[in-house]
Amino acid sequence: MILFRYLGREVLVSMLAVSVTLLVIVMSGRFVKYLAEAAAGDLAPDVLLSIMFFRMPSFLELVLPLGLFIGILLAYGRLYVDSEMTVMSACGLTTTRLAMYTMIPACFVGLIVAYISLYASPAGMTKVERIFEDVKASSGLETLVSGRFRTDKKTGRVTYVKSFSDDKLLMKEVFTSELTMNDEGVLERSVILAEQGYIEKNEEYNGRYLVMENGLRYLGRAGEGDYQRVEFERYGQRLKDPTIQRRGYLSSDMKSTAILLKSNHPGDIAALQWRISLALLVPIISLIALALSKTDHRRGRYVKMLPAFLIYIIYVVVLSAVRDAIENGRIPTSIGMWWVHGIFLILAFILLYGGSWLRWLRYARVDKAS
Repeated sequence: MILFRYLGREVLVSMLAVSVTLLVIVMSGRFVKYLAEAAAGDLAPDVLLSIMFFRMPSFLELVLPLGLFIGILLAYGRLYVDSEMTVMSACGLTTTRLAMYTMIPACFVGLIVAYISLYASPAGMTKVERIFEDVKASSGLETLVSGRFRTDKKTGRVTYVKSFSDDKLLMKEVFTSELTMNDEGVLERSVILAEQGYIEKNEEYNGRYLVMENGLRYLGRAGEGDYQRVEFERYGQRLKDPTIQRRGYLSSDMKSTAILLKSNHPGDIAALQWRISLALLVPIISLIALALSKTDHRRGRYVKMLPAFLIYIIYVVVLSAVRDAIENGRIPTSIGMWWVHGIFLILAFILLYGGSWLRWLRYARVDKAS
């Protein structure tokens, strides 16, 4: 029991350190992308943390297996280099018992990954999709950033605000430019400059308005001298009502596991098998990492890192390719992804016991010859 706690602590500490590092790297890259969208005015800054929070389960379901894989390589590699594994073997620690000790934390991590992939990740992806739908349904003013021009892709309106009040309700030095249709059916450019502006809800007309105060409005066609110039104390533009259009069809990654279990669609079946595969992958890669962690102080603890990473990458890429093949109907859903796990499980046992089997065959031949 003491030996198991020692080995388990070494593996879990290494896994935690690697997983946190990988999670920070992955989330930083994604956060920079969302931050660029917020800076461009395509995303409201106040929803960034919510998006990252709901995306975290989808990151963890991929980071935790890789973190455990690297953690076993690093932890056991150090024990081999420091000759601690040699001492443990001399005290009766067999390869099978070491594999059993490794499987306990691996199964624990596998259960966590299973919960994340089957329940937490699809729920988080659905929340993120709802946030993006709300942003698309907004008038666009909610995503304005001071000191930057923002172009509404739907209406073509260009808006600029120099600064906001502390409560973000009052816009100072507002500029808007948009194309409008006159009574003769001719497009004209409307440009408005105002000292300040704010959004007001009018109960009488049941609508929202962008109200601008103390400004100028220019109306005309570019390149022509015939234009209107109007000074105003108060000018209002009606904003479109925020109508949120929910997609009637959710992608397979957003559907709950209960829905996938009842579906006969190849894409849904492939998504369900992918979620289960992420959990099955954990104990199999743990056995592979255990086999490849064996080294000595002369070769160092990192000598087998490259082949280990290659095997892991091939494993994940093959699973992803098989998922696409199932979705496209090239592989029957009855076959699924399970044969991939079988192949790599056999590979894990070959790497783990292959040397012992070869020695046993060699000794058997020598005994038979003698």
